[in-house]
Parts: sequence; structure tokens; C-alpha cells
Amino acid sequence: MSREVELHQIAHARAGDKGDRLNVAVIAYCAADWEIICAEVTKERVGALLAERRPTAIQRYELPNLHGLNFVIDGVLDGGVNQSLNLDGHGKSLSFRILEMRIPVPADWTYTKEEKTG
Repeated sequence: MSREVELHQIAHARAGDKGDRLNVAVIAYCAADWEIICAEVTKERVGALLAERRPTAIQRYELPNLHGLNFVIDGVLDGGVNQSLNLDGHGKSLSFRILEMRIPVPADWTYTKEEKTG
């Protein structure tokens, strides 16, 4: 049995952008949640989340020693910060979108960020 939580409850993200390429790292707060993140945060799910942005390519890299994933997403920033007419063409806003992804966790999973990081 499982339940769903938003990804931000078990991970944080760092984002960077260069031109039309977005780089997003998703890092578990706790090593125990690494397997959940690996199984659930796939390039297909990230692609589906950002489908309206029409990414041209998505690569996922596993960073097991950091308990994180790194996504390199091309063609998602409307040409980049300097070319886009969007209000916010920065990658940071899209990393928040990824952190809203709902993922299953075991029914008995408990969480407080302070317990896992402090």
C-alpha cells in the first residue's frame, strides 16, 4: 500500500540555464529516499510535466553518491533568458514545476525535513 506526496517533500532542486538548455538536479533530503526518487522521477515523467514547453531532448544522469539525479533538458527555455518574451525564462521556475510532481511513497513513510537534514 502506498500514498502520494509532492516531490519537494523528499527532495530539493538546483537549476541552471545556458541558452535554451536547462539543467536541473533533484537531490534527496535523506539517503533512504534515493530509491524512490530513482524509480519515480524518470525522464518520461519530467518530459510529460514539461510537455507544453516542447523539450527537444531530455537526458537523465544518476548521481548515487549525492543521492540525486541530474536532468539536462534541451529546447525548453524559448531560446533562453535573453531571447524569450516570457516573463520568466529562467530554469529555476521550471525546477519548481518538477518539484510539484506527485510520487508514491510507502503508506508508513514519515517525513520532517528537520529529521532528515538536521
